[in-house]
Amino acid sequence: MDTSGYISRIFGASPVRPLQKHFDKAAKCAHKLPKFIRATYAGDWDKASAAREKIILLEHAADDLKRDLRLHMPKSLFMPVSRSDVLEMLSRQDRVANKAKDISGLMIGRRMVIPEPIQSDYLTFLERNLDAVTQARKSVHELDQLFESGFRGSEVDLMVEMTEELSRLEDSSDEMQVSLRARLFEIESDLKPIEVMFLYKIIDWTGELGDIAQRVGSRLHMMIAR
Repeated sequence: MDTSGYISRIFGASPVRPLQKHFDKAAKCAHKLPKFIRATYAGDWDKASAAREKIILLEHAADDLKRDLRLHMPKSLFMPVSRSDVLEMLSRQDRVANKAKDISGLMIGRRMVIPEPIQSDYLTFLERNLDAVTQARKSVHELDQLFESGFRGSEVDLMVEMTEELSRLEDSSDEMQVSLRARLFEIESDLKPIEVMFLYKIIDWTGELGDIAQRVGSRLHMMIAR
């Protein structure tokens, strides 16, 4: 079987197009979470279930892209990054979609609602982590220009700035997470112990969205350093 045509359709003119397309799906998956969360706040489980279904569909679409890339990527790539770099980036990006599915799955399965006293803070925390996902996606979409510049000049400076901004967003998310956990601790005596346990898990998983995005940035930084 001649796979050259298929590989050409996957990669097109850009050596990183599959990564970009995959992260577009993964990021879109995560960005469905606020709508899902707001539906749980309103007690509208039909709307929450519909939002969850969209998250699942996007996660499956990201999985399909990941599988295609892994199956058809040539053993050697004629581009300034190694095959292992591409596969590692793909794996990190995929965790964004997986984590969004995990958060919505646990909450819908247990009909979980964030306690009213911390609902606003939780949404702010979620949005900050989604800011990091958006920043990571923007960084991946700059790879084309970086390759064209031969990893030199202003494009390198821009990429470094973008990855540094990712680190700042992740630091801000960490501070918010500490504050949110403290707020939950203040009210946890009014909640069922099992509910408290799963609330801490949701907070941790939400923070992992920013952590994963920052790891994508770290991998990009390593690629530049090489």
